[in-house]
Amino acid sequence: MTTPEPTPEPGHEPRRASTPEQQPADDFADRSFRSPLGIAGGVFLLLVAALFAGDAMIRGEGRAPWYALAGLVLAVPLIVAFTIRPAVYAGHGRLRIRNPFRTITLPLAQVADIRAGYSSEVFTQDGAKYQLWAVPVSLRQRKKAARKAVRASQDDPHGHVSTAADVRDRASRIAPTDQTVADLREMAAQHAKDPDAQGEVRVRWAYEIVGPAVAGFLLLVILAATA
Repeated sequence: MTTPEPTPEPGHEPRRASTPEQQPADDFADRSFRSPLGIAGGVFLLLVAALFAGDAMIRGEGRAPWYALAGLVLAVPLIVAFTIRPAVYAGHGRLRIRNPFRTITLPLAQVADIRAGYSSEVFTQDGAKYQLWAVPVSLRQRKKAARKAVRASQDDPHGHVSTAADVRDRASRIAPTDQTVADLREMAAQHAKDPDAQGEVRVRWAYEIVGPAVAGFLLLVILAATA
């Protein structure tokens, strides 16, 4: 006579260890692009402006301290705008371009092309163009990279001298700006169809820069008019 196997009570069944869902691989990590030389130059100019303006405000006579103050209020935002502020942030399906006086939020689906000629520029699907102030083009670095590529192409282990490489080819000029533009272009092409890459282009004026600069300029005008 066979004994029936006991049926496990409800709620006491062994549970399998839960495994996290596999997330799709995505190499589109958040990245930022800025100009270290621009930032260093901006900090230096701010220190110089503060030194001269501070000296004029402390030791100046008559209206000199007011002129120094107005000049400082005008100069500081402009220095920050053109040196420290510019940046390009890539991530979450869009580019955020922070230029001196505007911030452009550009979904990758709207990116038609990114080029680096005499300046770095991004073109949208509707024909608009925005400069990338944070990615300045250095013709000197580009020529240096091209010469290096030509020398590498002529280095033949068998002793034969090969013809010079075509410096117009992207592989033969890997200047930092060209590499950055190539990375941004590749990101845009790979992720243009992502759900979070859709949307409209948004442009916002940098009132935190424009406001103080205008105030400093108006103060200078008032001082000059009432002199």
